[in-house]
Amino acid sequence: MSTAAYADYEALVEPHRRELHAHCYRMLGSVQDAEDALQDALLRAWKALDRFEGRSSTRSWLYRIATNTCLDAIARRPKRVLPIDYDDAPAGETMWLEPCPDALAEGYEQRESIELAFIAALQHLPANQRAVLILREVLNFSAKEVAGMLDTTPASVNSAMQRARVSVDERLPERSQQQTLATLDDDEIRALVERYMEAWDRGDVDAVVEMLAEEATFSMPPNAQWYRGREAIRTFLPTGPLSIPRIFVPTRANGQLAFGTYKLIDGEWVANAIHVITIDGKREITDAVAFLDASLFARFGLPLTPT
Repeated sequence: MSTAAYADYEALVEPHRRELHAHCYRMLGSVQDAEDALQDALLRAWKALDRFEGRSSTRSWLYRIATNTCLDAIARRPKRVLPIDYDDAPAGETMWLEPCPDALAEGYEQRESIELAFIAALQHLPANQRAVLILREVLNFSAKEVAGMLDTTPASVNSAMQRARVSVDERLPERSQQQTLATLDDDEIRALVERYMEAWDRGDVDAVVEMLAEEATFSMPPNAQWYRGREAIRTFLPTGPLSIPRIFVPTRANGQLAFGTYKLIDGEWVANAIHVITIDGKREITDAVAFLDASLFARFGLPLTPT
């Protein structure tokens, strides 16, 4: 194809690139996998451009390609899970869910659809149900449009949607993080963030535990172990993450409060984890997940050493 044709293709695709990336993340649970799938999907779109006759919208056409690319990827690898769901994963086939920067989604509803609890719940669905739920409920495509994307019938789409919704609802908290955070003003959020950071910076186990809900959970993928309840976490922290000095830097991940953490090794501060917290209406932390992967820092615009 000519340079002009490629320019036309770029103009067609570019307005949809970020939302397609977010879609691939919801499907796959990994920003890196999502990037790979998006590149594959865009290559497929480029190759099929001369066959696109405009009978559907550009957006629908691109989502058809991206969704089917993700379904191909899902068929080749195990589902991604959090440690709390580790027992549900087939032995020897564990892959871990990854966090994503807030920049992947815009607006309240889009941020709600990338929250960790929702992304984790999606990964437990059969691939086709996952696709249907995202396309229908998150992206607001009609049953007829989704049926066309997945080469099935509207009746099958509606049936899959009902099953998927029941399964996901069983795994979601009563309120989303967007709903909870909306009840706090900026000063309250800032105070909570600063209090948590300072407790970790001081290595103060009691202060960290004091901010937790009674049945809070704490995990650090890729470690499979996880802890539930204040006392279990209180026992673990001094032998685990609070056995080495740490610095917390605020960021946002999956529409939630988060931190880039650094630990002191041989006199130098090194990147450690993207630490994502979930809070409830009582301003208590119900879940903390520290993703131990320094390669994530660049995605969040964080340096490998604190400045």
